[in-house]
Formats: sequence, structure tokens, C-alpha cells
Amino acid sequence: MNANTFIPEHFIDDVKTYLPNHLKLDDFINACRRPLRKSIRVNTLKITIEDFIKKAEQKNWQLTPIPWCSEGFWLERPSNEEQNLALGNTDLHLSGAMYVQEASSMLPPIALKQSIQTSNTVLDMASAPGSKTSQLAALMNNQGVLVANELSSSRLKVLSATLKRMGVGNCALSHFDGVIFGNYMYECFDSILLDAPCSGEGTVRKDADALKNWSIESNIQIAQVQKDLIKSAFYALKPGGTLVYSTCTLTPLENQQVCEYLLAEFGECIAPESLSDLFPGADKATTAEGYLHVWPQTYDSEGFFIAKFKKHASCNNPNQTVKKGAFPFVEFDKKPTTAFMSELKNHFGLTNLPGTLMQRDKELWLFPQGFDSIRNKIKYARLGIQIGIIHKNGVRLTHEFATVLGNSCKTNTYALNSEQANDYFNGKDVRLAEPTKELGEVVLTLCGCPIGLGKWQKNKIKNSLPRDLVQNTQLINWE
Repeated sequence: MNANTFIPEHFIDDVKTYLPNHLKLDDFINACRRPLRKSIRVNTLKITIEDFIKKAEQKNWQLTPIPWCSEGFWLERPSNEEQNLALGNTDLHLSGAMYVQEASSMLPPIALKQSIQTSNTVLDMASAPGSKTSQLAALMNNQGVLVANELSSSRLKVLSATLKRMGVGNCALSHFDGVIFGNYMYECFDSILLDAPCSGEGTVRKDADALKNWSIESNIQIAQVQKDLIKSAFYALKPGGTLVYSTCTLTPLENQQVCEYLLAEFGECIAPESLSDLFPGADKATTAEGYLHVWPQTYDSEGFFIAKFKKHASCNNPNQTVKKGAFPFVEFDKKPTTAFMSELKNHFGLTNLPGTLMQRDKELWLFPQGFDSIRNKIKYARLGIQIGIIHKNGVRLTHEFATVLGNSCKTNTYALNSEQANDYFNGKDVRLAEPTKELGEVVLTLCGCPIGLGKWQKNKIKNSLPRDLVQNTQLINWE
């Protein structure tokens, strides 16, 4: 129990006005003061759930399935490991095999899952730090195009690093206020997730000071931002497409009333879809409208709100806007493409790439399949993955080639043990037990997951980890 959790009386007075009849106020307050259970999501872009469970069992990790997400588990680690090694410093985290993600945070992408499986274009309107973005990419199996938008520059950098670690290859990053999408990308997306900025009332179990500056006035101001964003999302959605709106807050001002605004504006064109059967037990959190209003005590998680809508008809947007300026990429020429693909086949046994090779100056990028339909709509901060630098003798591969495409490489891969992996992430070369005759680049793996590139040398593998990813701390082992 966290006695330091700040829960102001005027917040409790407000909660009393909308707490469902079947829930008790004391249960809510007590739940807010309980620490959150640790939860993780297996990253199926890099490892199967079955293989992850086996590796977790070898560590004596206790996994309890999260009912709404087949990739999600509550996690308990042995006490000595819990005390001496941060979860983010474990090999399963460093390898990108998992993402530390709060259980209820996994719900919005799951609500969009059915739509995603038939989608070519998906928009995540407020993406950082990347938990839901990487979850969406995994549900898409790196197919199609996922546009991930983030307004904050610093958070965009965190998002980009997350996607690299998780092996996401089908993502285009953008850096705008989300209100621009309805105007610049009118009816471009099959599926949209709007996990809106909110007052964060549901996060108090993670952040004891989450309610420190709480006020009704702030709720009202944020709700206006949310209404502007959901209106933009409606216009950006194709007819027949699905929109999921979510927040990690509890107040109807930012939840049900934002949904009511959407339906009041566009009710003839869009309708809610009930989430009562999203998973066994979902009815415990389902509102009369079919939304999920998850209270901290409902599933022993953070508070969350999720609503799902289907767009049935088009509605003209009078403010459609066309982007100006030239597109800075050109398709990689046929001759060097043939040479590059031949080298990949000979060295790594890699016979094809999932996308289109594009060039910008000396940079070689791999754009996601199907990107052409939206490439000139807005200016992107990042497109697909940069897999190489072009020089006079060919292409020098980059870190992302390994993290995203390493699982497809059949030769020139090397599995690191714990000591070698610790050296690798600390920026050191990898020492080999025996000399090697291998030459050229090698994809390094940890826990069966590709983590980066090295270069064969006689008694070692030269470290190619980008300098900004080097860590100066004890990793993987703690004894």
C-alpha cells in the first residue's frame, strides 16, 4: 500500500458523481493506493510466445496470462533478480523480445485488432513512447503501412529508438499536431488509433503524484483538445474503416462526452461498436453505450477508457489541404539494386526485402509495401528503415538492417552468450572462444532475437552498435 499516493478530496467528490452503481468508492481509493502488478507484452516480431515462455521458465519468471491480450502477461521475478537487475536490463528486454507495458494499455490495439487484419494503412495519432505503436506493428506482422505521429520532439526520439529495438519495419513517423490529419490525409486510413493526451487520472497507481495538479477546469480544457483530435481522426478515416478512441483517464468529460461529440457531429456517418465481448469478462467494464470504462479495481490494473467506432459513410471536409514541396527520395536504380540483392543472398541467404528500396543522397531506405498511396500527403520525419549507406563499392549496412530483417538471415549470424551480450551493449568488441575464418558483416542475436551488426575479425567480432545506444551499466547478469 502506497500511503504517499495523493488523492485530493475535490477529485473524490467528482468521482462520486459518475462512479457506477456496482462499484464502491472505498474499493476505488484502495486500488489507487496499491502498487501496479508488473506486466509485459511478448514482441512476436522477434520471438514466438511459446519460445518466450520457455525462456521465462528457465529464469524462474512467473507468468500469468492477461485475459485480453494473448501476448500479454503479468510478471513476477525471483526476489534476488528483482532487487539487483532492472527489468529493462534483462536479456529478454534488451533483445526486443518483450516490451514492459501496463496491462490495460494493451486494450486499445486489441480493440482495433480485427480491423487491422484487413487494413493496408493504419494511423496511430499520438504514439510515444511506443508501447501501442509497437503492439500495432506486431498485430500487422510488419505488413502494410503504420503511420505513427508524435507532436513532442523529445518523445519522437524515444519512439524511434523503441521501434528499432522492437524490429518494426513498416512504420512512417510524423511530427505534427494530430489535428492536421483530417485536412491533409482525408480518408486515407483503414484503421485509426487515437490514444488521446489526457489528464491521466487512471495512472495514479504508477505515479503517486498524477493527481497533484488535478482540476475540473483542466479536464475541460483537455477535452476540447480531444474533440479536435477525434474530429480530425474521423475525416482521416476511410468509409468502412474503424476508429478506436482511448484515454488513461476516468472522467466522462474526456471519455463518454468526447464520444458524444463525435456522434453529434457525424452520427449519420459513424456508429459505436460494442466491446462487451472483446474478451471473457469484458462485460464487467462495459458501459451502456458499449464502451469499456476500466476502473483500477475492475481488473487490478490502471484505469482506462476505450471506445470503438465504424465509419459507414463519407462526409465532406471543406478544409482539405494539399502538401507543398518535392519528395526527397527516388527509387534505387535497377543495376545497384540487383548487385545489392545478390550480396544479401550470398552473404546472409536473404532472397527478398519486404518493401521498396529508396535513395536519399547516400542513404538507402526500405519503404513499407503500399506506401505510395500516402507518401506525398504530409512531410514525414522518418520513412520505413534506413538499411544502408551507399558508397563506391556498394552498400554499408546499418543497425536497423539487423534488428528488423535479421530473423530472415540464414547465414552469417552469431548467437551471443550473456557475457558477450553485456560487452556488446557496453560498446565493446565481442571476444570469440576460437579464431574464425569468416569475413564481412554478421547479424548478432540474443535470446534468438536479432539485436545488431558486427564484423568478423580473426579473434573477435568488431562492435557496430550505434554510439547513442551504448549503455554504461551492468546488464543481464547481476551476481
